[in-house]
Amino acid sequence: MSGWLEGYAALITGGGSGIGRAVAERFLAEGAAVTVFGRDGDQLAEVVRSAADPSRMHAVTGDVRDSGRLHTAVAETVERFGKLDTLVANAGVWDYHRQLTRLSAEELDTAFDEVFSINVKGYLLAAEAAWPELVKTRGSIVMTLSNASFYTNGGGPLYTASKHACLGLMRELAYELAPKVRVNGVACGGMNTDLRGPEALGMRDRSIGASFAKKRPDAPPPPIPLHDSSTDPRDFTAPYVLLAAREQSGPITGHAIQVDGGIGVRGFARAAGGDHL
Repeated sequence: MSGWLEGYAALITGGGSGIGRAVAERFLAEGAAVTVFGRDGDQLAEVVRSAADPSRMHAVTGDVRDSGRLHTAVAETVERFGKLDTLVANAGVWDYHRQLTRLSAEELDTAFDEVFSINVKGYLLAAEAAWPELVKTRGSIVMTLSNASFYTNGGGPLYTASKHACLGLMRELAYELAPKVRVNGVACGGMNTDLRGPEALGMRDRSIGASFAKKRPDAPPPPIPLHDSSTDPRDFTAPYVLLAAREQSGPITGHAIQVDGGIGVRGFARAAGGDHL
């Protein structure tokens, strides 16, 4: 039985680890050929080497802030697989809930530029590189969003603002690229991944996976309705497949599927975030 993405060709930024790698592997299992794009060449090589079918997996090293490398990734995808059906804009950094009151003006200045250039401009540059090929295939863009695209305290002000911006970007591109290209998003909750922080805040080597590893077995569950739901990124991949498959979601554009354990129906955890000030 063939998968939902049989014959598709996809490009995934941030494809070397975390949700990007999980989506790449799921797309491959669904029949797609996949190019993974990221900064760590060794990491990408391991993704290709361990793939179920390495002939359908290709790696391009680069930074999402580098338009030239993104154009190269698109060109190599088309050269190797004949076309591009889906762009998954995914690479990002998290600010580890660093609140405004714990940021100096200098830190804000440099960290804002870094977070927004990766989380927002990186998506926009990837879309600019990919849209001509996506028009040819009547393809789609799927953006990794966040519960922080909709709600407060999914990060600090830098991350939350960047993910709100990505939601607006997704909606604007859904309008601008219609009717030829669909643009949607998957708003993920917390996952056990290698998501890193901004270099400007000294967090380049800090991994959210390390935080998960330190969690005690008797720690209280997260304050979400599905508090015992999986944090394995592989369990977040189905919405990406659905939104990429035109046969399954052809009428859907400008929509974000929230995969966050039901945080939207939780209500406020507490009345104010600044009671400690």
